[in-house]
Amino acid sequence: MRGGGERSLPFSSSAAPGGQRSDWRTLRRLLPYLWQYKGRVLAAIAFMVGAKLANVGVPLLLKQLVDAMTLPAGSTTALLVVPVGLLLAYGVLRLMNSVFNELRELVFAKATHGAARAIALKTFEHLHGLSLRFHLERQTGGMTRDIERGVRGIESLVSFALFNLAATLVEVLLVLYILASRFDAWFAVITLTALALYIAFTVGLTQWRIQFRRQANQFDSAAHSKAIDSLLNYETVKYFNNEAFEARRYDESLEQLRRAQLKSRSTLGMLNAGQQLIIAVGLVAMLWRATEGVAAGRMTLGDLVMVNAFMIQIYIPLNFLGVIYREIKQNLVDLDKMFTLMDKEQEVADAPGAQALHTNGPVDVRFDDVHFAYEPARPILRGVSFEIPAGRTVAVVGPSGAGKSTLARLLYRFYDVGGAPSSAAGGGRILIAGQDIRRVTQASVRRAIGIVPQDTVLFNDTVAYNIRYGRTDASDTEVEQAARAAHIHDFIVGTPAGYATMVGERGLKLSGGEKQRVAIARTLLKDPPILIFDEATSALDSAGERAIQAELKSAARGKTTLVIAHRLSTVVDAHEILVMDGGQIVERGTHLQLLAARGRYAHMWALQQSAEPPAASASLDAVPA
Repeated sequence: MRGGGERSLPFSSSAAPGGQRSDWRTLRRLLPYLWQYKGRVLAAIAFMVGAKLANVGVPLLLKQLVDAMTLPAGSTTALLVVPVGLLLAYGVLRLMNSVFNELRELVFAKATHGAARAIALKTFEHLHGLSLRFHLERQTGGMTRDIERGVRGIESLVSFALFNLAATLVEVLLVLYILASRFDAWFAVITLTALALYIAFTVGLTQWRIQFRRQANQFDSAAHSKAIDSLLNYETVKYFNNEAFEARRYDESLEQLRRAQLKSRSTLGMLNAGQQLIIAVGLVAMLWRATEGVAAGRMTLGDLVMVNAFMIQIYIPLNFLGVIYREIKQNLVDLDKMFTLMDKEQEVADAPGAQALHTNGPVDVRFDDVHFAYEPARPILRGVSFEIPAGRTVAVVGPSGAGKSTLARLLYRFYDVGGAPSSAAGGGRILIAGQDIRRVTQASVRRAIGIVPQDTVLFNDTVAYNIRYGRTDASDTEVEQAARAAHIHDFIVGTPAGYATMVGERGLKLSGGEKQRVAIARTLLKDPPILIFDEATSALDSAGERAIQAELKSAARGKTTLVIAHRLSTVVDAHEILVMDGGQIVERGTHLQLLAARGRYAHMWALQQSAEPPAASASLDAVPA
């Protein structure tokens, strides 16, 4: 393999030069994860040193073997005994070199895999802890590729840095000591000069070539993101007959990646040629010096063979220095990308010393002068105040963009009141059972709430798995009871696989109504004290809506319930109805009170009632502001 030889692997993406932490800082960040296995680390280092000592001993024995062959005439006994003993010792050292290397790999494997697992798990947990804002802005394909490279880079980094670079350094120091102590200083000077030139040339040229790697990284991530996004939206691509368009977009990124890779490969020849020239000159100089010593009688033939063997042993690891340095740099970049994800600040975080939410007894919910904005220049909620008494149902209606679904997101604490950083909005408070949700743990708040969202997304697993997701320790009987309550049991048992039926990516094998029934079932299984129905029956037909409505009312009995709706017919039994527009509550009261007031609600009710079937449940979006 040539000095700077590269493997045809995807390149790692890197941060912008201005935002990339130093390599030493990245290494310091990694060390605590490895040091958890310090016993294995120290044992691996000991085996590494043992392997190098055995490796360095091989040329020394080779010298003795060659010199032992120069015997006085008639020394038959020596001919039979001495070379055989040296040959056996030579074979043992060769064997010990391999044994120590294998023991090193065996001992250290648990440390590298353990560190990779710990960092990957911490990154995964941290990503789940980030706010909804981050996940709405991220590109799934590029982010998962960064995590994949980072985990793979940990194992490669340790292998290259500790067991290649450090091991080569140990071997070079041992060889320099032997050459300087046994012969004149010129052997050490020539070796050091060749080594210094080789390292300087390799590092300098590789550092210049890294720009092409970074470009390739960016294009690789872009291509991966486009492919994932297109495949996730397979149906949309088909709806608009845009397969060719998606292929062109993907091909553009692949073409950019190809050009960047060609630039990287075209400079590889320059690196290889320079490395070979330096090594060849150094090797010739060493052999010339050794040959001269033999001719002058200062050295034996065994010494000449030993010097040549040492040079070959040094040359082999040096020949891979370009690959080693490049891989270390690239693995550091990969690891830095994953650490950058871990360093993403949690916009919504538990307050220091936050306690769990207490939900013993009645659980009421109160929004107190709540302001919120996703972006500083675009306020969504403007001083919203209302209360949902314990065990009561409050419905929120209004046109799209009025801020209805934002109420649910804030109650779940996907965002904190106030909203976007640097937002001029005031804030306010949201209280559950009299406790400010910012002062208690997020996990306890979300345990107390169950939601049936308008857009139901399911895991690519079985129906049973998706229902049981509401309470992962639920029994099969409890899962079936929840399915019956959501009126989906008969459909499930009517399929060939029953509850083991796979629902497909994001639940695409199910209809919209079936997905929504599964969402209702898993929320019923969770059985929390607070319920949110965000257009919970929007995907059902009129008959299905009437059937499920009774079950929703039964599920909400005795629970504190927030209903977000477009169809006014679904909220007529609510204890209070709030009409929102422009981020504010413009009307409130019961169904009959709001009809008697002849205001916005009465107008929307009349509009929906006058519509011809099946448009009887027309959306409020059609209502003029």
